[in-house]
Amino acid sequence: MGLGNKKYLTAAMDTPFPPTVDELKDAFELFDDGEEKYEYLVELGRQLPEMSPDLLRECNRVHGCMSSVWLTAELDAERPPSLRLQAESDSLIVRGLIVIVLAFFDRKPCTEVLRLDADQILAELGFGDSLSSNRKNGMAAMIKRIKQHALEALGQADG
Repeated sequence: MGLGNKKYLTAAMDTPFPPTVDELKDAFELFDDGEEKYEYLVELGRQLPEMSPDLLRECNRVHGCMSSVWLTAELDAERPPSLRLQAESDSLIVRGLIVIVLAFFDRKPCTEVLRLDADQILAELGFGDSLSSNRKNGMAAMIKRIKQHALEALGQADG
């Protein structure tokens, strides 16, 4: 990683959590290869707040991930309805992917949540083929769970 990227990485870690989609895009554009992106994912993962231990239950576990991942969604009934998300993993790289997922989905209108997918997000961040298929599948499983929560929230909002 070049000196400029290390400086940016340090500065990026000082920004408020979670980073915005634009902040993530700007950061990932600076990295030349997959290894640098993985280093940044690990740093993002270190920033992710831990979930309360009582939320680390089987009902909150995301199946389809190689690592253990838990995700909760709370309805924010404002108009338009949105979800407040929390997630946790036992892997730092996956925790970094969770930060990306939060940037794209947390507190976004449920209708917007339903339009996004993992491939689109990874393409926007310039990952291409640098992310393993297992990690892509895990991210897709997280997003599928979030979309299920969004559909349920929209059902509650309409009813």
